[in-house]
Amino acid sequence: MASRDQSLHSPLGLLAELTHRCPLGCPYCSNPLALEGRDGELDTATWARVFTEAAALGVLQVHLSGGEPGTRRDLVEIASSAREAGLYTNLITSGVGITTRTMRDLWEAGLDHVQVSIQDSDAVSSDHIAGYKGAFQRKHALAAEAVRLGLMLTINLVVHRANIGRIGAMVDLALALKASRIEIAHVQYYGWALKNRDALMPAREQVERAAVEVEELRRRHQGRIVIDAVVPDYHARFPKPCVGGWGRRSLNVTPSGKVLPCHAAETIPGLEFWNVRDHSLQDIWALSPAFGAFRGTDYLPEPCLSCERREIDFGGCRCQAFALTGDARATDPVCHKSPDHGLVARLAEIHADEPYHYRR
Repeated sequence: MASRDQSLHSPLGLLAELTHRCPLGCPYCSNPLALEGRDGELDTATWARVFTEAAALGVLQVHLSGGEPGTRRDLVEIASSAREAGLYTNLITSGVGITTRTMRDLWEAGLDHVQVSIQDSDAVSSDHIAGYKGAFQRKHALAAEAVRLGLMLTINLVVHRANIGRIGAMVDLALALKASRIEIAHVQYYGWALKNRDALMPAREQVERAAVEVEELRRRHQGRIVIDAVVPDYHARFPKPCVGGWGRRSLNVTPSGKVLPCHAAETIPGLEFWNVRDHSLQDIWALSPAFGAFRGTDYLPEPCLSCERREIDFGGCRCQAFALTGDARATDPVCHKSPDHGLVARLAEIHADEPYHYRR
């Protein structure tokens, strides 16, 4: 067992990707184009060990995600083991594939929180975006059951050109469902979203109107619901910090047990990802090559290295830098100071009314 580097931050959150299987085909899915298969998924006992090691490392909360975690027959046992490890346990679900009986069993197992993704306030549009007829109705039913059981509910909305004009209606829907929070997240252009970028990209005028609307909705509904929203990368002036800083506050375990510094890290070639089957989570956090690759700020080029924001945004997203420039060490082109910022500005103006490439 390696000794702990006292200069390291402790991770606070663990994203547990239980499976890549999912009944939906969302065109902005952030999972990799080459999905991991069922045969390679970690078993129940291994997930229990991972949660115990995560708690010892300092992790406070675990997000049970996928794919659709409801496709795992042992989901209740997995959730129970996370709770037994002392972790705040959050289920991130499409709302399709989890029955009301399973939701009750999860509640009895100690689940704390449920996040349900809803693609639009309009049922037809929502089902079209999800690529699954009837999904909207099933999401409603699951959200209602979670609230009935007394679970905290968050509604997730991924925003793009097809639904950005109905953010107000989505907040109304979240209030009707008695959610305590709505997370409004613009599409992140990795994985399947990169394949659909031109079809998903909103116009700048839409983004600006939406930002004003979100602030008005926050004022109107203060004390009734928390509205979390982030400016979309391609229309921002500064980049967001990459998961709070690469290898700083969070880690992600894939269905087969690979541990990633961020959800899209595998898009960067040449990184070596250690697996929980072979290493403890503590050793992976402290010693694995992938986590050390972009930890801190010493690797950053100018203008980041001398920028007053380098300890705020850490040069932005490494995966986005690679996707747009071919260099994972480059300044995230979202930043207006980046020499490659013009590329982002041009891409943000490209829109195409074309069919989605669904995740299948």
